[in-house]
Amino acid sequence: MKRRSFIKNLSLASLSLPFISNGFGMQAITKKLFGSSKNAEDRVLIIIRLNGGNDGLNMIIPLDQYDNLMIQRPNIILPQNQILSLTNSVGIHPIMTGMQTMFEQGKLTVVQNVGYPEQNRSHFRSSDIWASGSLDINQTSGWMGRYFESEHANFPEDYPNIDFPDPFAISMGSELSTTCQGLMGNFSHAVSDPFNAANLLETSVANDGTYYGSQIEYIATMLNQTNEYGNQISVASNSGNSLSTLYDPTNSIAVQLKYISQMISGGLKTKVYILNINGFDTHDSQVLQTNTTQGEHADLLKKLSDAIAAFQNDLQLLGLEERVAGMTFSEFGRQVASNGSFGTDHGDAAPLFLFGKCVNSGIIGPNPQISNQIDGQSGVEMEIDFRDVYASILKDWFEVPVSSIQNLFEHNITFINVLSGCTLGLSEDESLDLKNIVFPNPTPSNCTLKITTLNERVSVYIYSINGQMIKEIGSKDLSEGTHLIPCETGELPAGNYLIQVIKNSGALSLKLQKNK
Repeated sequence: MKRRSFIKNLSLASLSLPFISNGFGMQAITKKLFGSSKNAEDRVLIIIRLNGGNDGLNMIIPLDQYDNLMIQRPNIILPQNQILSLTNSVGIHPIMTGMQTMFEQGKLTVVQNVGYPEQNRSHFRSSDIWASGSLDINQTSGWMGRYFESEHANFPEDYPNIDFPDPFAISMGSELSTTCQGLMGNFSHAVSDPFNAANLLETSVANDGTYYGSQIEYIATMLNQTNEYGNQISVASNSGNSLSTLYDPTNSIAVQLKYISQMISGGLKTKVYILNINGFDTHDSQVLQTNTTQGEHADLLKKLSDAIAAFQNDLQLLGLEERVAGMTFSEFGRQVASNGSFGTDHGDAAPLFLFGKCVNSGIIGPNPQISNQIDGQSGVEMEIDFRDVYASILKDWFEVPVSSIQNLFEHNITFINVLSGCTLGLSEDESLDLKNIVFPNPTPSNCTLKITTLNERVSVYIYSINGQMIKEIGSKDLSEGTHLIPCETGELPAGNYLIQVIKNSGALSLKLQKNK
């Protein structure tokens, strides 16, 4: 019996359920996940979900709003003198030293006030919205699953095969992510232990020609295919390596990220890895009454920060930094005002992180504005639609055509320049094929900025990673088209910088590495 025919006989509800035995799901694979760009073939995306609704205001602190935060949440607010500085107006929780260092190294971006219109504060509904990338309650597929399906319409029939031996995506743990749900199946493969990922009993069942026989034959095929995926994963894990000494073996997310570095370095072609951290629904005891820098929320943030910092260190030691980028998100933020139980209740928008060597490091979006008038129900207002972040990752990181991306989402996408920081090593001729680029990059002296503009005023500045303006390149009215702007950077010390381009059609932030 054909797999697709078998699946069509199932109820719609069953389509969303993974086939799992001993924690491993039977799913699909690809050799070349994104077919649009050779440059993006080897790129990997890590997605980390903070389950429960993360309190963004106690993770990324708007320092220019501190006085009003003190009014709104006096029993949980962090002491101002202990908040770690990212920029003059933005701080980070003092427990997150690893991610502060990454920001200083140009390997971390904070995207402020991310959410969606008319935020639903239900865990279940909001989680569905973030996973599907859609506000349509009838949408049952995930945003990444829809893209996979647009490239592999026949899935799951005839997978795996000789051309596609590895999973499209891997969900770390025993549950599959609905982010990768397609119409006919889930494109991710559940993995708990990558070193022992093929543990289902292989079987061969003859089809006796009855409907029951065809179903049993199909299930046997799924069992055997699960082992095929598992074998690929185990081979890669045992062939791979991990060099960082920063992983904490008691930190579950760090252990999973270490597994991922081993799978990637071992040659697995999987392009998306999805992880989950539970516990962010902090209605009470979010902080210790005696020390607001400690408590349940601080423990979770330390777990996240330490794990990502160790993983990034591992990628650097393995020479994989330009292949891997990551993001974090939570289904919603918390309310601005704290409650009487030293906690916070369900809110609206929140910040998320993008991490990796290739991010356009810095702060995207303004600080949230906090009123001095206490409203116990108000949350942080949305400034950036989460679907625009998803779409921008597809565009910048996997170089998916804009027309293909727009078809995946129901609203008009506004792209954000988030992950174009790895054009390092491109020749000038190669660079000229890109719309917005700084070359040569890294540069030993001066560089050239190539941008496309409308008929508009354009201003160009150089900033430090910490947000301090170093130099003004100039301002000029430019015609519609492509322009080459010389940037004198020879006098700058060696290090990482951001070239900021301000124009009406959309601001740009491009990473620049200056050598000695």
